[in-house]
Amino acid sequence: MNVGYSRKFLKNASRLPKKLIALAEEKEALFRTDPYHSSLRTHQLHGKERGNLAFWINYHYRIKFIFLSDNRVLFLDIGPHDLYE
Repeated sequence: MNVGYSRKFLKNASRLPKKLIALAEEKEALFRTDPYHSSLRTHQLHGKERGNLAFWINYHYRIKFIFLSDNRVLFLDIGPHDLYE
């Protein structure tokens, strides 16, 4: 899986605590092998975020993304659950 990163994603990722960054890297590695692995809880977003998807880093933090093609993904944002608002 080829993953790209938006500016917003990179900006918000740089502000995360180091422990959370390490966990996000682990989840990204899992995502690259299986984007729908059960531990990621990958799900479609609704409302104004329709068309985007997200997966869990932990209970509070998510990565929002879109599929550009079958093997290309763009990570749009990373942050707490309220990043959908």
